[in-house]
Amino acid sequence: LQNVFILADKAWTGSNLLYKWQKTLGNYIAVAGQDSSVKIFDRHGHKWTELSLPGRCVGMDWDKDGDILAVIAAKSSSIYLWDASVNKTSQIDSGMRDQMSFILWSKTGPLLAVGTVKGNLLIYNQQTSRKIPVLGKHTKKITCGCWSTQNLLALGSDDNTLSISNHEGDTVRQTTLRGEPAEIYFSVMKTDERSAQGESTVSVSVDKKILMLFNVNDPENRIELTFQRRYGNIVSYRWYGDGYILIGFSHGYFVVISTHIREIGEELYQAHNHKDSLNSVAISPALNKAASCGDNSIKIHELSELKDISNVVRLDDETKGLDQLSWTDDGQLLAVSTQKGTLHVFLTKLPILGDSFGTRLAYLTSLLEVTVSNQVEGETPVAIEVDVEPTFIAVGPYHVAVGMNNRAWFYALVDHEPGVCLKDIEYLGTIASMCLNSDYAAALFEGKVQLHMIEGKDHEEKKQMKLFPDDDRKGRILCHALTADFLYYGTDNCLFSYGFEDWETVSSYSHSVGVRRVFPDLNGTRLVFIDDKNGGFLLSPANTINSCFELPNFSPTITGVLWDNWHADRGVFVAYDNDKVYTYALHKTTIYGPRVVLVGNTALLFSQKPLLLYNGELTCQTASGKTSEVALSTHSFLKHPTGTATDSPPEFSKQLAQALMLKRSVQSGTTLDLCKSAGSDADWAELGKACLVHMEVELAIQVYRMSGNVGMVLSLQSIQGTEDMNLLAGHLAMFLGDYNLAQDLYLSSNCPIAALEMRRDLLHWDSALMLAKRLSEDQIPFISKEYAVHLEFIGDYVNALAHYEKGMTHNDKVRAIYCIFSLLLYVIPLFYSILRVKVGELLPHVSSPKIHLQYAKAKEADGK
Repeated sequence: LQNVFILADKAWTGSNLLYKWQKTLGNYIAVAGQDSSVKIFDRHGHKWTELSLPGRCVGMDWDKDGDILAVIAAKSSSIYLWDASVNKTSQIDSGMRDQMSFILWSKTGPLLAVGTVKGNLLIYNQQTSRKIPVLGKHTKKITCGCWSTQNLLALGSDDNTLSISNHEGDTVRQTTLRGEPAEIYFSVMKTDERSAQGESTVSVSVDKKILMLFNVNDPENRIELTFQRRYGNIVSYRWYGDGYILIGFSHGYFVVISTHIREIGEELYQAHNHKDSLNSVAISPALNKAASCGDNSIKIHELSELKDISNVVRLDDETKGLDQLSWTDDGQLLAVSTQKGTLHVFLTKLPILGDSFGTRLAYLTSLLEVTVSNQVEGETPVAIEVDVEPTFIAVGPYHVAVGMNNRAWFYALVDHEPGVCLKDIEYLGTIASMCLNSDYAAALFEGKVQLHMIEGKDHEEKKQMKLFPDDDRKGRILCHALTADFLYYGTDNCLFSYGFEDWETVSSYSHSVGVRRVFPDLNGTRLVFIDDKNGGFLLSPANTINSCFELPNFSPTITGVLWDNWHADRGVFVAYDNDKVYTYALHKTTIYGPRVVLVGNTALLFSQKPLLLYNGELTCQTASGKTSEVALSTHSFLKHPTGTATDSPPEFSKQLAQALMLKRSVQSGTTLDLCKSAGSDADWAELGKACLVHMEVELAIQVYRMSGNVGMVLSLQSIQGTEDMNLLAGHLAMFLGDYNLAQDLYLSSNCPIAALEMRRDLLHWDSALMLAKRLSEDQIPFISKEYAVHLEFIGDYVNALAHYEKGMTHNDKVRAIYCIFSLLLYVIPLFYSILRVKVGELLPHVSSPKIHLQYAKAKEADGK
């Protein structure tokens, strides 16, 4: 926890402070001591205003929206209302003759309940100014109460009774208690079936020893819970989650119970959080955390796992002990008052705001502090005190910008003293996002982007300022990004690249739906964009026709993309959501053409925002205002020094596969070093195959030489130096056994005949004949002859005969007659006459006496 500020005042010394955070927004905290005033501070500890009262403040509360603070004071019958939006105070005469003791706004409407020391009640409607006095609601001082979401009002009094009234002040229920009530809450008991009746259960601490649960719809069956005597008195309690109650006891115990009827009376969790005493507990639903304070320490628990204590803060100077805890609704700030009369405010949740440019980071480290660092370059971090609590941060090479609403402040990082505010600019609408480069800032607001110089004289700035889109027909701008030379912006159906050199649009890419986010690499040569259908795409702006690839297995929950800034990993990027980081790699040159592959994913810890990726290490921003490093599981091969192998063979093979998918072969030699250290024959084969796929012939020769594959080395050396990339890719695809791909590549090269030669060498005769018809008809006879020989060898004499005829020479005709006689031995007599006619046609071309003799015998046998 970061201590944001401490409030102390002489008038508060030695007194217990009464204080309230502004509801919803948490921008103000109102504090009252024993003096006759309420001091209002902003969330940074600066005094905003002071309300002077006729007596000590005895109660105050903010309305549901945090617009109006209502205050009641001793010696006064007036209700004081401070309007936060205009910083003005007004008074309302309550009309009550006795001293007011209790004040509370409704959870859902403009109703204000005020109780008095004699038990009277006033309900005031701030919208209509209607007052409803209810005399005799109780017979003694009203001390505590709570509104339900259905506008029922429960009140507790020193007369030991609990009353429940409607918004008109009419009593709905009343019950007697076994002691003085304290801390009343409406809630919903945990049941097997969710009640449709809303908040029907009233809980009240009775005599600091009993926790009573009273069902408005079943008043006869109240539940009274008592606890072990060693715990001490009930100091404070809070409902949370699905019917759970957290209770703090005076002897330092911290207990959680369930209100489910089967679990009533059982303690789900118990801890002796504080040695001597406990003073207060608080719950933050926004953070899902609980806090307790006692002695001189604060302990914060995770509600999802109560035994996990996420923070312990010791206030050693507070020797008299602590008093009350209170969180803002958003969980960002936690206040604790002390017995000494001071108020400490801690930052428990920081907005995760950050940006990166190259390897430089800028991120929020406190509500009014931005830290700029560059660990890769070894720069000393610079903490910049900013003028406003920002809603966005942008960083460039020389500047950092922060802002909120329609205003931005620019701070220098170089040339001036780091952190000097150069200027602040108001834009024409609320800024959705901002990007910087060395010279320009680009702000996106209300569907437009304003581009302007960060530093420069007024006339230069006006000359160099431009509003996009320059043509309304381009539609609304949904996203934008800056690199050194280009502005990229996406609209409802297009992605534009605008160049600073010529000040004109240099390329555009039409898309079927809106382009919602765009993430260029540092040089702007490639970019990833996410569309309105949550699809991810990789695009090269210089070649928008053939260079758009849909990212495989792209999660619809992705919120951002980071490119790896390591010099050798320019084609590697990660896409992330709240839970995981997905690593992708662009394989620009492969036998299959350019493609993008999903390498794997890495789990992210809760509330971490990735800011920078460098050589497989992800720098993330945390909710505590710090950064943490996450080693990507897809880069596990980097965890061991080169030459060591401590992993099992399956793990080693997995690391090798990851390195290959990340193309760590040529750039760094990582994969070769891995195989040298502990590679099996299968690993060497996988490396060789990857080299062929990526067309890395030199490395492939080296790999196959080391693995002893002489044949592959000779084959690769025979194609070394081939300049035609399609021809080279065809050779490599053939070596890999992908013959159809090889044929396509050969046919698109400057040597298409290679496809025919490959099919002929592979004895793929049908494919060879088809290619010969397209590429070289004079080869048909030779291929037919070779095909016929092959068919004859396997006994397919009919087809062999047909192909011998196509490739007929004198010797081929002799071979054809031999085929026919061979057929005569096997086919049925029905075909004898047909075949002999065929032989008779061929006989004049034959000079062999043996064949003539055999033909004569055959005719003689037929009686001819």
